[in-house]
Amino acid sequence: MSSEPREDLAELIASGVVTRPLPEPTQDLAQGLANINEFGFTIYPRALSDGMLARTRAALYREVERDRANGAHLPHPFDAEASTNTRVWNLPSKDRLFEAMATHPVALDYVKATIGWPARLSTLSGNINFPGSRACLFHADQIWAPEPWPQGPLGLNCGWLLDDFTPEKGSTRLLPGSHRLNRLPDPEDEAVALTAVDAPAGSLLIFESRLWHQTGDFSADSGQRAAIFAFYQKPLYVPAENWFLQTRQDVLLRASDELLTLLGFKDPYLGRED
Repeated sequence: MSSEPREDLAELIASGVVTRPLPEPTQDLAQGLANINEFGFTIYPRALSDGMLARTRAALYREVERDRANGAHLPHPFDAEASTNTRVWNLPSKDRLFEAMATHPVALDYVKATIGWPARLSTLSGNINFPGSRACLFHADQIWAPEPWPQGPLGLNCGWLLDDFTPEKGSTRLLPGSHRLNRLPDPEDEAVALTAVDAPAGSLLIFESRLWHQTGDFSADSGQRAAIFAFYQKPLYVPAENWFLQTRQDVLLRASDELLTLLGFKDPYLGRED
């Protein structure tokens, strides 16, 4: 197999966007959207207060231990074999703090500006790396969509960083500008150098669904690296998590219209208001 990248990737690298200095974190929506358009991602700093960060982090690690006790951890096809990477699913039904992640105003501002509204929440999951975790599959999040893809993203990923993201702790690695290629990476593309996200806990990493990325290797000898990833998609597509079967009744009874829309129980897109 050739080790040379495909022509479109070679042109992207030659354009300089792959090696250009990354955008500075910003709380400005217009600048963040410009970053996503140019690089495929943006970082929103201090998205969580210290108190909210501590409570959410504690809640996620509590659910990790609960899943372990229940034998509920299942291998994920994106994770390397025998990796210690740990995932926790169905977070809306596990703590009210996670419901707040799904409907956070900052996240929804970006969802509405990139893929429109109404939208669907495809997954709300915890992703935790420990020493020994290996890099996951190099992919784009709309891997489920057949090519050729339409212009523009079909989804948006919002990653709430609950620990510091550093290259040594397996932070997300991405290829800036790869969303412009409008396709999945091929095996011959995997030799390209990726950029590791370096951002403190409490930040929000926002990237569109065509951006090539992966979880990195956890090379540090100790510690952990946790995030909650909310993946939103256009309402035409079936979510990865079946909210109709797994959402607890008490969650639905107290849910806002926004959460009900995200979970598919209130669908103005199809004319249903009940």
